[in-house]
Amino acid sequence: MRGFYEIAANDPERPALLGEEGTTYGALLDRANRAANGLTSLGAGPGDCVVTVLKNGLDALTMMLATYQIGVYLVPVNWHFTSDEIDYIVADCGAKVVVSPEALTVTELIAGRPATAPAHRRAGSMMLYTSGTTGQPKGVRRRLLDLTPEELYPILMRKSWRHFGLPTGGVHLVCSQLYHSAPYGQAMMALQYGHTIVAPERFEAAAALELIERHRVTNAFMVPTMFHRMLAVPERDSYDLSSLTHLYHGAAPCPPATKQAMIDWLGPVLWEYYGSTEAAVATMVSSQEWLDKPGTVGKALDGMSFTIVGEDGEQAPTGSPGLVYIGGINRFEYHGDPDKTAAAMRGRDYTPGDIGYLDDDGYLFLLDRRTDLIISGGVNIYPAEIEAALLEHASVADVAVIGVPDPEWGHKVVALVQPVAGVSGGEELTAELLRHCAPRLARLKHPRLIEYRESLPRTPTGKLSRRNVREAYLSS
Repeated sequence: MRGFYEIAANDPERPALLGEEGTTYGALLDRANRAANGLTSLGAGPGDCVVTVLKNGLDALTMMLATYQIGVYLVPVNWHFTSDEIDYIVADCGAKVVVSPEALTVTELIAGRPATAPAHRRAGSMMLYTSGTTGQPKGVRRRLLDLTPEELYPILMRKSWRHFGLPTGGVHLVCSQLYHSAPYGQAMMALQYGHTIVAPERFEAAAALELIERHRVTNAFMVPTMFHRMLAVPERDSYDLSSLTHLYHGAAPCPPATKQAMIDWLGPVLWEYYGSTEAAVATMVSSQEWLDKPGTVGKALDGMSFTIVGEDGEQAPTGSPGLVYIGGINRFEYHGDPDKTAAAMRGRDYTPGDIGYLDDDGYLFLLDRRTDLIISGGVNIYPAEIEAALLEHASVADVAVIGVPDPEWGHKVVALVQPVAGVSGGEELTAELLRHCAPRLARLKHPRLIEYRESLPRTPTGKLSRRNVREAYLSS
């Protein structure tokens, strides 16, 4: 059997989604077919965009599978967005159909539609709008292939899915919102492998541990923030998590101490990958590889490559940091913005804007985002390194490190710290944190100022926009 649609036809009673909206593969296929036929009746065809504003659950999975077999671009939008933000994306992509509680519900879309497969099946794709940390967000658009989903399956397998090492059958826990690329991709891959999905509306650390135990979850995708929160659950060792074989993570740098603690707790089940919405998956590194080379995000997958470009525009030597360019990616464009597309490319290589270096064995190590780099006294300082050190302290729940203009140094390092529950920020904690930094960071990297916050803004995928934090700090 190859892929969701064939599995659903041959094993219709296989559980597809657990929980209150629980359903089977056969019932989910019927629903996806009805939605696909509903979309085509509204004029959606190959190359068109269908916008969805949906929470995790049955409707989101239905629309993923419906659009994937009629050659359209699914544009999932963050349901937390304001009306103006949603309207911008709808207008920018020229949406043919909008599915949301306010526009057209999935129930309304499928009403009266046949459950037979759509007449002309063609593989669709996702067009995700990037976070827009600089200017308005732009959709990442890839060329559609004139293939059915079943014909595309072996290509995806050969290109990247095989690197995930998943067996057929299992239970996949969705930990982030399905309007993000990695959670969407992981859930879609799980369905193509015949897995059962568990998709809570939001991530809560203790609840996630309970779901893993109750449903014998075998695989999940998380971000380092989630690791940090699970490690802080007081009774975490009381949960039976032995079913987990693959706990993937990515999307944000993982502090080495946090990852080491996760491996010590769960065993060698962590698998990290590096990539982006534009480049997809570029590396995969096992727990054992990471233990051998702590801090690495892995080597380039087959058919892909990395080039490190220094400030002089030339390729940097091994061990020297520079801008990371990824080669061998599938071609893409930023919808309606050829200048942004060109700015991200170096020939056919693409840069996500990250700074890193390669070691002698070709393993990639990331330092930080170029846009977050702090230059103090002419020295490059990477906020992620300082954040990782501070997060090792038991009193720190979260932290954001930013560079603030300084007349003498150019920039000074400022740490905004969210203490754990029950701990008060103040001079005593500040002194303790600076002592904590002493053996871990060179003096020039120590925060010049530590301030305390009740919370720090992170996206559901755990990303922290230091640009937004910095702007809020400077305007306060």
